[in-house]
Amino acid sequence: MTERASEADDSATWQRARELFGAARRITALTGAGVSTASGIPDFRGPDGVWTRNPQAARLSDIDSYLADEDVRAQAWRARAENPAWHAEPNAAHRAFVDLDASGRLGALLTQNIDELHQRAGLARDRVLELHGTMRRTVCVHCGATGAMTDALQRVAEGERDPDCRSCGGILKSATVFFGQALDADVLREARRASLDCDLFVAAGTSLSVYPAAAFAELAAKAGAKLIICNAEPTPYDEIADAVLRGPLTEVLPALAAAPLIDSAEPLRTWGDPTTWEQL
Repeated sequence: MTERASEADDSATWQRARELFGAARRITALTGAGVSTASGIPDFRGPDGVWTRNPQAARLSDIDSYLADEDVRAQAWRARAENPAWHAEPNAAHRAFVDLDASGRLGALLTQNIDELHQRAGLARDRVLELHGTMRRTVCVHCGATGAMTDALQRVAEGERDPDCRSCGGILKSATVFFGQALDADVLREARRASLDCDLFVAAGTSLSVYPAAAFAELAAKAGAKLIICNAEPTPYDEIADAVLRGPLTEVLPALAAAPLIDSAEPLRTWGDPTTWEQL
């Protein structure tokens, strides 16, 4: 393909994506680490990702390794204290979803991120489904007691290598889903509902390679929603997408959110809304 033909193809894809965005009346979004990289938070699997540069770092998020080895836990606490997310601010990609919500068209935002930048950008907490939990809370693996991560990190700063649970003395971890742990059943149920109850599904900044989160894009498409994928690298679902955009998310997402609305006299029909089933 010539460079000119490639540019024309990109232009057509971009136009298609804007039209889909403008026509959508209920949008469900799935975001991954790529949404937060412009805020200074590195991703995990990208070319310069945390696990790409240091494969051993993945052990810090493996539940078996974490529970079995005090040294792994101590290293994990140091990594938490040094996480750049503590100093990060929401970027234009996060704010694009706030704008979309203000338009009344954002049904739900599913995120694989644990940094809470979507909420800090202005999205209501009940609008965000944190598939992998949050780094800003702690949980005891024994009694389930929760607390603020800042409190635990203060104990680390004061010399504790592996702070334990104040309630029962058990092992503390971040309130995130580790490898080897199941996702929260209630969050998964709501995420499935939101994936079925939309006419457009947008996957942004995610490799769509981590399950079950990645499967929501396919679920939405099979239920009849249009699918837009915005990611720097190819994903397993690019072939079923209605549009695939590769540009910087801080530019792509605000531009999509600002796409002119397209009026339609047709009723909104989704599999997630039982009141529409007779119309399908």
